[in-house]
Parts: sequence; structure tokens; C-alpha cells
Amino acid sequence: MPRFRRPWRVLLASIALIVIFIYIPPPWGGADDKMPDSTIHRPNFSPGEGTVGMDQLVKSSFDWGNISPHFPVTSTIPLPTGRPLLQPKIQYGFPTETRAMRTQLDSHRIEVSKAFQKCWKNYKKYAWMKDEIAPISGTGKDTFGGFAATLIDALDTLWIMGQKDDFAEAAKAVAMIDWAKTTATSLNMFETTIRHLGGLLAAYDLSHEKVLLVKATELGDLLYAGFDTPNRMPGFWVDFEKAKSGGLVADDHQPSASPYTMSLEFTRLSQLTGDFKYYDAITRVTQQLQQHQNVTLLPGMWPAFIDMRALRFDQDNYFTIGAMADSLYEYLPKMHALLGSLDPVYETLAKSSLAVINQYILFRPMLPNGADVLFAGDVRVNDQRHADMNAEGQHLSCFAGGMFALSGRLFEIEDYVDIGAKLTKGCVYAYEAFPTGIMPEYFNMLPCESRANCAWDEERWKQNGNPSLPKGFKDAREPAYLLRPEAIESVFIMYRITGQKEYQDAAWKMFQAIMKATETEFGNAAIEDVTATGETTKKDSMEVCLSQYLPITAAIVMVLTHL
Repeated sequence: MPRFRRPWRVLLASIALIVIFIYIPPPWGGADDKMPDSTIHRPNFSPGEGTVGMDQLVKSSFDWGNISPHFPVTSTIPLPTGRPLLQPKIQYGFPTETRAMRTQLDSHRIEVSKAFQKCWKNYKKYAWMKDEIAPISGTGKDTFGGFAATLIDALDTLWIMGQKDDFAEAAKAVAMIDWAKTTATSLNMFETTIRHLGGLLAAYDLSHEKVLLVKATELGDLLYAGFDTPNRMPGFWVDFEKAKSGGLVADDHQPSASPYTMSLEFTRLSQLTGDFKYYDAITRVTQQLQQHQNVTLLPGMWPAFIDMRALRFDQDNYFTIGAMADSLYEYLPKMHALLGSLDPVYETLAKSSLAVINQYILFRPMLPNGADVLFAGDVRVNDQRHADMNAEGQHLSCFAGGMFALSGRLFEIEDYVDIGAKLTKGCVYAYEAFPTGIMPEYFNMLPCESRANCAWDEERWKQNGNPSLPKGFKDAREPAYLLRPEAIESVFIMYRITGQKEYQDAAWKMFQAIMKATETEFGNAAIEDVTATGETTKKDSMEVCLSQYLPITAAIVMVLTHL
């Protein structure tokens, strides 16, 4: 589900795809060079030359690609064509890494590598081909259809970490996945897209192993069937039998992140295969975003819940960039970059929504040290159409720092880079404020009257604050830590954009705190209370692949500094 079960906003979409498409220096020249046409649209694209697993390839026993749509489109929307526009330079001009610089980080690299290798070794030993390993009991379990979610999530990690033998072993296992063999009767569109489809595509782009694209295409055809509804809008679930019989309909109360957090993966699949149907499917959804952006109760943003069946966007009065809606906003600037700026709609949608988020959602908290940082709250629009802001932060919304900074570079709005820095530093502040060195899942703060005027008011704190929490925090409504990476992810993006060492240092401290509080015999576990002192109370849950993403996220932030 969108972020309310999602432990990592798309590490694959938010980290791997950024690395692949934006941050890795392009093979055709420097950061200021133009991109050739073939990087955006490859109608005659031939899969990579890699042969790992091809001799073990198992074709899925049900071919979703051969089903005739019950509600076919009359014409297919093609990928935009033409020479991609010159993109602004995003990454800081890092100097060539010297021996001294590498030596300084060697100990950090070793710790990150050890953490990852431990997690991968235990997954292989105790939960191979299962969706996840329980970090305390060490047992394997299936929570996402039994399609080896952890293994697929970890493919790009294995490649980036240089574990090519393990990568080859995992790719061979992927070759034998049968998407029709599952104990489930339906698939979650959102989760399956970001974890499985995104994982396969990210790993394929890194390795060019053909088997990964073959299996991604099979899965893409299954997910494409989820769009076969009367209005071509996807539901939250793909019910297999209903999909085969034409009985699927869009939902009348659906988290807005769900239908809109598939654009990167579906677009990339069309780019790689030359089959426009995937891009067509998601573009019809984007058209609804465009049509309704300015008719919601908070024009410029979309509510947390929408009626996809009747295409009503004006019924819900709750607006957030946290759970339920987060990655809807995150994907907009990334789609602009992925399409080489050839479709102006994503720039329009992103700029309009960011302006409203900045005006209504972001707040500066009152803090005793006067730190000039920002957090994202949420808004309810009352009957008089007034937007009432609630200064409740979420760990999930910590992705916003990276989103604003990346957008600032892409759209050349320098103020947004500054906002991104303040949002990122806000989440770093929240990590450092609590005894475990980790921020809570949900927490309330005392907002300043304005961003410019924010002096500490001790009396206000005594009247409204919580003396058992760090000054500035009213409560920790949900004090758990579910192994989410959004904060470190924004730290990574800010470091790659600015080159400032403070972000490296912050990431290392966050990594150390997370490992100390969550490490178990078999991996890393969610913890119940970040406000507690002493030993943390752990849960036998890691929300899929968290033992994989934690080390690699930290690695990308502060170890792989000059890809």
C-alpha cells in the first residue's frame, strides 16, 4: 500500500532509478552534454547481451500478454519522440577521489558491506525465494504473493555492491519465477509495481541481463491487465479471475498514490521494449491528474483519497505528502527527467503542486536552538474552504527534501534547493533529538508563526509541549521505527547535489544509530519506541528487504561518493 506499508518510497524508484538515469555520469559524455535520442525512446531496442539464467528460463504458465482487453483503447498513446532537451546539471562537480579520501571512508565501507552481506547470507540460508525473512525468528514468509520480493529488491543492491556471483545466482532464480503460481487470488498494483517491476527494471538497466527484462515484461503484462476497466483506470488490486472475465472496476475510495505511482516503471518498460501500451496506460492516468489539479478543495494538490471510478477529486478534504499520497508527488519531476523534458505536462504538474506544498504543507518548528529547518505537515480544508494546517510530521514525508532539491535543479528554481536542504536537515534534526538517534513514525511539533520569525518561547513550550520528549516536540503519536529510508534518501540526494560533507557525516550517524537499534541475529527489525532509553524492543518484522535496503542506502549516501 502507498507508504502506509511501504518501508522505502521506492528505493528502486527513488534511489536506483535516480542513480541510473540522473546521477551516474552518462556514457556519452559529461554532465553538460546532450543526450542522444536512443536514450529516451528505443522502438527497435534489443535486450542486453547478458545470458545469465536464459538457459533456465521458465515462461509463466499463464500468458497475460495474450489476453484480449475487454475494454480496449481505440488508439495507443506513443512515447514522445524527438531529441531530448538539454537537462540542467544536477550533480555537484566532485573532484577525482584521491587515495586519502578513499582511506578515510574505508572503515565505513567495510561496515556497510558487512551489514549487507550478513543480511543477504541469512536470506539465502533461511528464506530463499520467500518474500522476506523474519529478523528475529529467522523464518521465511510470503507477504507479497510469494514472488521472492526480497530477492528482486536486492538485485540492484548486489550489482552495485560488486557481488556479481550472488547477482548471477539471484538472476537465475528470477528466471524460474512463474507469475501465475501464487497462493494469492489478487496482486496489489502499487506494491508489485514498485518492488517487483521496479526491481527487475533497475537491475536490468545496471546489468543488461536479458532474463530480467523478459520476466519484467511478463509481469508488466499482468499489471497491465489491471488497467482493463470500463474507464481504463486501475484499481488497487488485480483480481486474477475478474481480470480474465472483464470484471475489474476502478475503486471509489483509493489512496491517490496508488494509481499514480506506476509511471516511472511503466514508462521505462515501454522505452525498453518498444511496446507503447504500458506508457499509454499510465498516461491516461496522468491526464486525469492534469484535468483535476485545479478543481480539488486545495487547487494545485490532489487529496489523499480519490474516486477513480467516477473520477471525482473534489470529495476528500485531507491533503498530505505523507502516507496515502507521497509518491504521487515524488514521481512527477522524475518523469520529467526520464522523458528528457519531451512531455511538458510533468513539469507543469510538478511546479504547480510544489508551490502549493510549499505554501500550505511545510512549516518551521519552534526549536530551542533556533534551527532554521522545515517539516511537512498536512492540511484539512474546512467548509469555508480554509486550509487548516496540522504540524504533524511523518518519517514517510522525509522524502520531500530530496524531491524539492531535485526539482530545484531540474526546473532551475534555486529556492527549492534551499527548501530541500531545510527539509532534509529537519529530518536529520529529528533523528539526532531522540535517545535512539532515530525519528518516530509520527510526531507533532510546535509550529512557528512564520518561517522568518521563530524565536523560542519557553512559556508556550511549557503549556503545549511534552516534558518527556525533546524540546520542540508535542508528542510522538506513533513512536515506532519501521526501518524506513526516506530521511537517508534525502540526505543522499542533497549530498550528490551540493557536495557538502555534512550530509555524509549525517548519513553515517544515521546508519550507525539504525544498526545499533535494529540489528538482530538475522538482519534488522522494526522497533517499537524510538523515545526509549536502553535496549530497544524489536518486532519480528522488517517489511520486506529492509536488511537489504538499509546498508545500500547508507552505502550510496556516503560510500559510493563518486560513481
